[in-house]
Amino acid sequence: MKLLLDTHLLLWAASEPDRIPKPARVLIENPENEVFFSAASLWEITIKRAIGRRDFLVDPRVLRRALVDNDYGELPITSEHVVHVDQLPPKHKDPFDRVLVAQAIVEGIMLLTNDQKLLGYPGPIQRV
Repeated sequence: MKLLLDTHLLLWAASEPDRIPKPARVLIENPENEVFFSAASLWEITIKRAIGRRDFLVDPRVLRRALVDNDYGELPITSEHVVHVDQLPPKHKDPFDRVLVAQAIVEGIMLLTNDQKLLGYPGPIQRV
């Protein structure tokens, strides 16, 4: 199965691995699954770190290198992902999360998240 990790799961993997819920850890560590990160997550981390958000202190360059070195696939943001955002109901206003949802739908990848708000969207989303 292909898995797309949301931004907080990536942050926890980088700095607080004990916060990753066990169901997510089991899926991530299963060698039969392919794990991906989105350029949208690194963009979000870069922006929120620059404005001083305390929960976004990870250096995005270091995080990206670690993800690539650990065989996580990188999912770029395409125009198809962006235009699909207008098909999503207005349940959540965070533009980064909305792009992640659109990517999961367009690519047919299971989005793993700890955010209850994202469960209101159609598509392959699993809360862990």
